[in-house]
Amino acid sequence: MKLPSGKVPKSILQEVVYSRLGASRREVVVGPAFGLDGAVIKLGENALITSMDPITGAIERIGWLAVNINANDVSTFGVEPAFFSSCLLLPETSSEETVMTICEQMDIAAKRLNVSITGGHSEVTPMLPFPIVVGCCMGITPNECYVTSRDAKPGNLLILTKSVGLEGTAILAADRFDQLSKELQRSTLIRAQRFFDDISVVNEAVLAFKTGCVTAMHDPTEGGVLGGIFEMAVASEVSFRVFEEAISIAEETREICRFFEIDPLQLIASGSLLIAAERERADELLKALKKNGVVASTIGEFLPSTAEREIVRHDGRAEKLAAPSCDHLWVALEK
Repeated sequence: MKLPSGKVPKSILQEVVYSRLGASRREVVVGPAFGLDGAVIKLGENALITSMDPITGAIERIGWLAVNINANDVSTFGVEPAFFSSCLLLPETSSEETVMTICEQMDIAAKRLNVSITGGHSEVTPMLPFPIVVGCCMGITPNECYVTSRDAKPGNLLILTKSVGLEGTAILAADRFDQLSKELQRSTLIRAQRFFDDISVVNEAVLAFKTGCVTAMHDPTEGGVLGGIFEMAVASEVSFRVFEEAISIAEETREICRFFEIDPLQLIASGSLLIAAERERADELLKALKKNGVVASTIGEFLPSTAEREIVRHDGRAEKLAAPSCDHLWVALEK
């Protein structure tokens, strides 16, 4: 069976990947599972949070994205990222300038997050059409002082920070600028490219965790916000109801998605943070985020596993949702 672009399907992860995980070690407190952003390894009185992600669908700002995307995953545990390693795979057409550009981007991103780049690997790879950067980020926290994406509870409210599709919007505005500029205003595309600067969720994730009213957090990447909500629900064994009218979509994202005929809710969404919060204290969380300059809104709620997973459309019609089959960034890039 030929696999679709993007993440390996859940069925293959469960049947093939998760059944082949090497030796079982007691230090691994949270291991690989669908919908989890990383792993937790117990080291004495502390826990090491570790996560790994590649940057494959972007060319512009690839080093910046590699650091921030991986740091985001660590921060969804409520933990500040501290260390970063990378693997740079470069096409045969690459030059010293290519390496310099990627490393400068990683350096700037890491310094902004107070993250140390601890090592990695770099090589020119035959038959590779464009650069790929694989990153691994780690953070340290006292044992049990974290949350995961698998602990959302029925009755929790679902909160979204910023707006959807930020990463995908920035990537398309940068890598498909000439194509898009035939129909869209150049000023719109330049504003969209600045979404790269909003990719990090580290500060808001750590802030949210410190309020004490968060039960779970997740960084929606491939599959967009809808994919991220599904991953949280599957990991937590719950259902959900989300309201389309409550989900913020930037006008730049709307215009670019309209051009490519793709769904902004299924467009890679790094830069947004999904938070499951205790209903009674959700307002406290929203006020704390707002006070620190983070736009956030309640977009739905988690329900018992026996309920439908659905979205309520603008017209009030409830529609049952299926998990996205692939991220719509790939749909756009293929056009």
